[in-house]
Amino acid sequence: MGTNGAGLGELADDRPLLGRTSTAERVADILRTRIAEGYFQPGERLSEDGIGKALAVSRNTLREAFRLLTHERLLVHELNRGVFVRVLAVEDVEDIYRTRRLVECAVVRGLDGPPFPVSGLEQAVSRGERAAEQGLWKGVSTANIHFHRELVALAGSARTDELMRGVLAELRLAFHVVDDPRGLHEPYLVRNRQLLESLGSGDRDGTERMLAEYLDDSRERLVEVYAGLVAADGTASGPLS
Repeated sequence: MGTNGAGLGELADDRPLLGRTSTAERVADILRTRIAEGYFQPGERLSEDGIGKALAVSRNTLREAFRLLTHERLLVHELNRGVFVRVLAVEDVEDIYRTRRLVECAVVRGLDGPPFPVSGLEQAVSRGERAAEQGLWKGVSTANIHFHRELVALAGSARTDELMRGVLAELRLAFHVVDDPRGLHEPYLVRNRQLLESLGSGDRDGTERMLAEYLDDSRERLVEVYAGLVAADGTASGPLS
């Protein structure tokens, strides 16, 4: 279901995040978060007037925010039609996983000697397990994303963190199309715990091998499901959630 119209009242709750120095970057941050949460769905047209009024920002500021998110491949501008949340092509999903495998495995491989600082990973795993116990599967999905962001953060690189923030935000576009967070993420609750325990034990090489297999399995599972919902070029071949 789209969010244009009355549903934009919830977006207005984000207005205080803009503060006194409202900028396109801050608007982009808000919209990026909302897209990642599924508030704006893949294929949905974004209302320039509605969002501008909800956030009380100028048309120029909003258009610059749209431009930034288009550059990040979260939005797409269609001539004479407007701005839409992007629908990934199957090859986009495959490329995202290739990027993840390169970056995440390299981060683990490049860690200094143990003990490794795994407290952030522990918190993400615990949040995912608690969400699963409550049947909050979108919460499990969010915790899983946080787990992988915490993993990459072990590199201590702001550039790598920024890269993965964009990659994982883009990946969530595919998750929203599938709209089966339990099916996608429940199998990896145990595997996240295993990765955490392996890294916590100081087994860097074993963790890297485990992570590579994990990402390969995740890619194959998601691509299989996703390919049945969109055409190869990213257009809908079935009903999007």
